[in-house]
Amino acid sequence: MRLSALTLRFLTLVIAACVAFLGARAAVTLVEDRSVIAVREDLIDRGYSWASVLGDGLQIILEGTAPSEALRFRAIASAGSIVDASRVIDNMSVQESERIAPPDFAIEILRNDSGVSLIGLIPASTDREELAEEITKIADGKTVTDLLESADYPEPDSWSDAVSYALRALGELPRSKISISAEKVSVDAISDSDDEKRLLESRLSRNTPNDVDVTVNITAPRPVITPFLTRFTSDAEGARFLACAVDTPAAEVKIIAAAKSAGFEGISPCVAGLGSPSREWGDAVALSINAIEALGGGTVTIANTDISITAPLGTEQGTFDSAIGELENALPDVFALSADRPELPQEGSEGPPQFTATMSPEGQIQLRGRVPDDVLNLTVENYAKAKFGAAQITMGTRIADGLPNGWAVRVLAGIEALSELSNGSVVVEPNNITVRGNTGNPDASADITSRLIEKLGQAAQMTVDVAYVKQLDPIAGLPTPQECIDNIGAVTQARKILFDPGSADLTLDTQPVIDDIAEILKRCPDLRIRIAGYTDSQGREVMNQALSQQRASAVLAALRTRRVPVGRFEAIGFGESDPIADNGTEDGREANRRIEFSLIVPENSEETTTLEEIEAPIAAPDDDAGDATE
Repeated sequence: MRLSALTLRFLTLVIAACVAFLGARAAVTLVEDRSVIAVREDLIDRGYSWASVLGDGLQIILEGTAPSEALRFRAIASAGSIVDASRVIDNMSVQESERIAPPDFAIEILRNDSGVSLIGLIPASTDREELAEEITKIADGKTVTDLLESADYPEPDSWSDAVSYALRALGELPRSKISISAEKVSVDAISDSDDEKRLLESRLSRNTPNDVDVTVNITAPRPVITPFLTRFTSDAEGARFLACAVDTPAAEVKIIAAAKSAGFEGISPCVAGLGSPSREWGDAVALSINAIEALGGGTVTIANTDISITAPLGTEQGTFDSAIGELENALPDVFALSADRPELPQEGSEGPPQFTATMSPEGQIQLRGRVPDDVLNLTVENYAKAKFGAAQITMGTRIADGLPNGWAVRVLAGIEALSELSNGSVVVEPNNITVRGNTGNPDASADITSRLIEKLGQAAQMTVDVAYVKQLDPIAGLPTPQECIDNIGAVTQARKILFDPGSADLTLDTQPVIDDIAEILKRCPDLRIRIAGYTDSQGREVMNQALSQQRASAVLAALRTRRVPVGRFEAIGFGESDPIADNGTEDGREANRRIEFSLIVPENSEETTTLEEIEAPIAAPDDDAGDATE
């Protein structure tokens, strides 16, 4: 059977169409594969290995997770540079960005004679008006420059405590730089004197915030020392300094090295100051101490450019001449040397004359010994009264002949030396003045030595054995907050805070108790104290709460009238809450009727420091308020 011409033509057309279709498909596949390979290689070359490339006909599909929106856009642009950008299909996602960490809040405060300036970043929740008001009050009319910025992030836990402490420090320090962060407060300041420096350091060390690292660095100007004095003694009691002034750290090193060679032990007592008569001060002092070592003991006094050496009793002439001769030849030219080899004193029939002044720990003064006449006796009495008070003086002196020249000056100098002590004694003899006792002044030994030399001369022999007692120091001896409350507890163990029944009026018997508490708190500055009132459960709850508040406020008012600084105190009445005993018994109700003193601590502190409670027993309760404290 033969195909018709029409059928043949149709078959030819179908075959041609199939061939064309297959050819076109092969061409598209080739183009697709080459495009995918080209785009993939380009992305790899550019470091975009996180992107995968798929082909769908002539379209290029990009998939994967881009590290950022910018890199995603760059990958699309890179693919569009290889193939027609209209053929690029974006199926990529972007990695979720990490949450932005909150900023580090910090403040830098600078205060000087021109005013106060602040710069830094603070939380938006900070009360700017309250902060500005506090700074303006501290500036006391001077310019306040506020360059603070704020950020709306949560306030760190200890931020408020750090700022509060920094503002308290700023109020104490007129020339200071304070750096504040949530974890640390750094204080750098300048004081006018060493005493002021010690007082400021003591105040700022109290009530430091919990969880905040506090660093305080206060510097004081170097004092002007006149005369510029060093006195070194070596005897049977050991080698020691009675005074030591240095002009440079290098000089101190030389002096202490020479002293240690001569038998001195302990830390350096030297005070750095201005007023040195020569740049070779350290060499001159070290050489003089070496001479004392060569003599086997004695005393050397270097006051400005004058050097005075007293050898020990019984020193051989040859040893004396050798040691003093070597020193004279080695000393810098500006210094002048005098030396003495003392003879054994000749005693009279009554023994060597003596004058003694003693001071008891209670401040009672006894003056005994010899004076040449009534005029000096009256002068001694009046001078002692001027120094110590007329009521404290007991005279036991007597008139005697044959006293050495300069006796009056030595006696008055001894009384002045005694005034530097808290308790002790001064013994005045023709060849020596001995000062012994306790003091709260760490520089008392040097001060006494300097004054005695000023009155009696460099060659004067003296023994100064003065002990520094921290408890007697009006600054370093300030009690800690806990010690303050322990002292209150000791006062109130046998005596209670009492109120008239049903009222907030303190009884007359309670006034001495409040007086003693006031005296304790006056030595405890800058404490944040809560005075809390409590009642028993008898009576109506509202009435009990009101009465407890009134009584706590009455104690606060009583302390204020006694000039206790109560600006950081608060009085709160808690009524019948927090009982410490059983309200079902009379003894328990009596224990629950009380006044408590406690430290105010930051809210984020894990521990609350409760101070010694002061209990207040009562008589029979009245009808309306059964918690009335007597």
